Amino acid sequence: MCKYNGSLPNGDRGRRKSRFALCKRTKANGVKPSTVHVACTPQAAKAISNKDQHSISYTLSRAQTVVVEYTHDANTDMFQIGRSTESPIDFVVTDTVPGSQSNSDTQSVQSTISRFACRIICERNPPYTARIYAAGFDSSKNIFLGEKAAKWKTSDGQMDGLTTNGVLVMHPRNGFVEDSKPGVWREISVCGNVFSLRETRSAQQRGKMVDSETNELLDGSLIDLCGATLLWRTAEGLSHTPTVKHLEALRQEINAARPQCPVGFNTLAFPSMKRKEVVDEKQPWVYLNCGHVHGYHNWGNKEERDGKDRECPMCRSRGPYVPLWLGCEAGFYVDAGPPTHAFSPCGHVCSEKTVAYWSQIPLPHGTHTFHAACPFCAQQLMGEQGYIRLIFQGPVD
Repeated sequence: MCKYNGSLPNGDRGRRKSRFALCKRTKANGVKPSTVHVACTPQAAKAISNKDQHSISYTLSRAQTVVVEYTHDANTDMFQIGRSTESPIDFVVTDTVPGSQSNSDTQSVQSTISRFACRIICERNPPYTARIYAAGFDSSKNIFLGEKAAKWKTSDGQMDGLTTNGVLVMHPRNGFVEDSKPGVWREISVCGNVFSLRETRSAQQRGKMVDSETNELLDGSLIDLCGATLLWRTAEGLSHTPTVKHLEALRQEINAARPQCPVGFNTLAFPSMKRKEVVDEKQPWVYLNCGHVHGYHNWGNKEERDGKDRECPMCRSRGPYVPLWLGCEAGFYVDAGPPTHAFSPCGHVCSEKTVAYWSQIPLPHGTHTFHAACPFCAQQLMGEQGYIRLIFQGPVD
């Protein structure tokens, strides 16, 4: 999940985690559409009330409802994602508040994530294709699209619709690798069709159907649930991604070089990944305008220290002065390069190719806007590029 740097602020527990692994179920639980009931017929009422029968209900008017029954599919597994903690939800997600450090920071924010946001259907046999659909089945195994929801009849006579705030997907071009480029954000319907974005997130009018694209998830696909953005990684893609052990080795390698503060001449060291939110006395700090790395010091006059901007002692450029944090979530890295660059203004450090990739990705923000953000904390990127190259000073022996 974009924003969380390796784990949730209060720890990963049960179905509420910063990352989820989809594994083949012991018994298939996938479903596929079967019988369609039009209007308020006894069969439609039975399908809605039968807790052993999955169904999607499209309310066209007070007098007419179309109910599509779903039947068991022995070839697929279904995984559901949403804000609800009810048992049908496999992975519970909460709203991402940029820069917040604890779950309590998000409590006062009214959620825009649907309780039953989306479902992912995975084939149980190679190549294990995964497809995403808007909306998830509730505890009664139903999905209800009310009168106000965007819905329509398709050319082949089937029903389809969109959820209130929608499920958006973006597939990177060239895959999730060093030379990846951002794709185009699309909206996914309840039946898995692909559309251009609506004028506003919850507009009644759907976008144009994009026949040339599918709802198949690819390595690096981004899924936005209007309040939380998820990054989809395939097993094949993760096999080329640096491991946490590799990131730890890079941390130790930087520390072994004994970078020094040019002012205090004290040795700097990135803290262990387990202490990634606690500022350490040896913590490296950076001037975001120039990239010169220091330890924390009080160089400069009091007025300057109390202000937001500080003057770099090395080059005299003025700008924010922030602690540096290693990016610990390996799944966000597009390569295994050394941590030489930092996102601005948060100070999360990773490889040059990784900062270059994420700085060009427009992530949905709220219900109307898009902006580039740090994947490790979701803070909006600032400055011309959104990141800086770090300039360390070696030891003076």
